[in-house]
Amino acid sequence: MYRKQTNQIIKDLNKKMVFIVGPRQVGKTWLAKEIGKNYPNTAYLNYDRAEDRQIIRKETWPRKTDLLIFDELHKMKEWKNYLKGVYDTMEEGQKILVTGSARLNTFRQSGDSMAGRFYVHRLLPFSLAELKDTESGYDLDRIMSRGGFPEPLLAESDEEADRWRKQYFDGLVRTDILDFEAIHNFKAIRLVLDLLRHKVGSPVSYSSIAEDVQVSPATVKKYIDIFEALYIVFRVTPFSRNIARSILKEPKIYFFDNGMAAGGDGAKFENAMAVSLLKHAWGKTDYTGKDYELQYLRTKNGQEVDFALIEDGKISQIIEVKLSDGDLSKNLAYFSAKYKLKGIQVVKELKREKTVGDIDIIMAENFLKGLFL
Repeated sequence: MYRKQTNQIIKDLNKKMVFIVGPRQVGKTWLAKEIGKNYPNTAYLNYDRAEDRQIIRKETWPRKTDLLIFDELHKMKEWKNYLKGVYDTMEEGQKILVTGSARLNTFRQSGDSMAGRFYVHRLLPFSLAELKDTESGYDLDRIMSRGGFPEPLLAESDEEADRWRKQYFDGLVRTDILDFEAIHNFKAIRLVLDLLRHKVGSPVSYSSIAEDVQVSPATVKKYIDIFEALYIVFRVTPFSRNIARSILKEPKIYFFDNGMAAGGDGAKFENAMAVSLLKHAWGKTDYTGKDYELQYLRTKNGQEVDFALIEDGKISQIIEVKLSDGDLSKNLAYFSAKYKLKGIQVVKELKREKTVGDIDIIMAENFLKGLFL
């Protein structure tokens, strides 16, 4: 299925090398190979394959290669210095595309800087904004139950989607996490991940989870750092700048795979909204170079708005999500009026859209289809 970022990635390859990063099995390799079809001579090299590792280390790919695709290259020791050397000495007209399933902030921990040599495109699960340009006919209910990863989304039955998710979950825990860092308490890290599935949409206390799992809060934070680095979860932190008493520090945690969010439709809907809003913010950042973030608002006395879209350090929109409540949220109205903020209440099941003051109450599918990616 066509990915919306394809054309922009091809344009960017004409200027610099491009990194495609994102969760495991989100379609990075497929997209890289599809892009490779636009070039007469493409070399695809996966560092996980022994024969490809030898070609990579010895740099013995064909000299006439137009596009070099390196998959999972970040697993190579001192890969950044290697890639910098390849880029700085490559043949004229040659292009480099790199894919990986770990965040770039982990890439920056070692080796020389590659500043100015690459563009980043973060590939996330399919969203309604991306699917609206296809003939899939998929709706929000399908995204909520199956998530936007290609295989479960396209599966012929819910049973097939569930089988994929079980294998995906086991692969994350047993392979990706253990490859990323040596973990001595395998049972504890799996329990932390399972507890997070049941806390979607709620501020997460590291101390509370640590007490449940019988490890230290520092260990819980370390585990969540690993989950985040591997694109399993993402944190939405509270915005505090210029918002009086918005001092609660606990993040809310969501899953890139919506099917991993436990609980009822409310939790699944909020998780789907979070993934879509993050994809929108990251897409705007990757395309424009401006700084977009996703955060939330909460005061010390418990007034909360689910999400805030931040542009260059300032709130551009505050967003409250509801399953079926068309009545204006009191908290949304409070923040909108007090701080003169544009408010949007996104409702999954809504009979009629309307505007109350500076707040739009809008159907979820209409809102989601209007996002950037």
